[in-house]
Amino acid sequence: MTPTLVFDIETIPDTDGLRVLYNLPPETSADDVANIALHQRRQQNGTDFLPLHQHRICAISCALREGNNFKVWTLGDADATEAEIIQRFFDGIDKFTPQIISWNGSGFDLPVLHYRGLIHGINASRYWDLGEDDKEFKWNNYISRYHMRHLDLMDVMAMYNARANAPLDDLAKLCGFPGKLGMDGSKVWDAYKAGKIEEIRNYCETDVANTHLVFLRFQLMRGNLTQAAYETEIKLVRETLTSYSAPHWTEFLAAW
Repeated sequence: MTPTLVFDIETIPDTDGLRVLYNLPPETSADDVANIALHQRRQQNGTDFLPLHQHRICAISCALREGNNFKVWTLGDADATEAEIIQRFFDGIDKFTPQIISWNGSGFDLPVLHYRGLIHGINASRYWDLGEDDKEFKWNNYISRYHMRHLDLMDVMAMYNARANAPLDDLAKLCGFPGKLGMDGSKVWDAYKAGKIEEIRNYCETDVANTHLVFLRFQLMRGNLTQAAYETEIKLVRETLTSYSAPHWTEFLAAW
């Protein structure tokens, strides 16, 4: 069985980069830099959602199903640099060559990873293989939109039609899964400024757990899992999360 790796990132404004792009004095605080950039964005576009290359990744969480095992974790520790966690992500792809699964990964997570990887000089040779080293990758690679080596569940379910996109939180809850608990992406910057990096990491982990559960339901719908196999996979997720002692998993299971 090909390993599957569900992933999700959380981001904050890249205040160091924005200080350069806006030619701001070095002593300008990170908070002031972000406020200037967000204000400019609202003036230009009516939204404070920054262009993707102006985001900095503060957490990457993964749910790996490989062999007889399933696990959910966040890459690096709370003090890890952005470059370190990005490199760890692509090292995992080098190691397992998994099918990677996301919710809106094509529209957000992967482009941000591309830009930040470029900025940091990250090695991601397996991810970027388009068939030069492995001929199987010529027609099914991580970059191709219409193949399944990267499966963007939101994109596929919407038939690649942005007007038909649905939020992960809604779909997870409608399928009987917990959905988001206590935080969403719009609150990450404030949480980061308040020093709540662990809360951000925990939130990111519950997002990948929700995405993995929705992926299992998708596999059942496609016929890639029988009902019995689906129930076995669900049981594995429950047992794994029950074995984790962190409070966010207790809350997640209670909501399930």
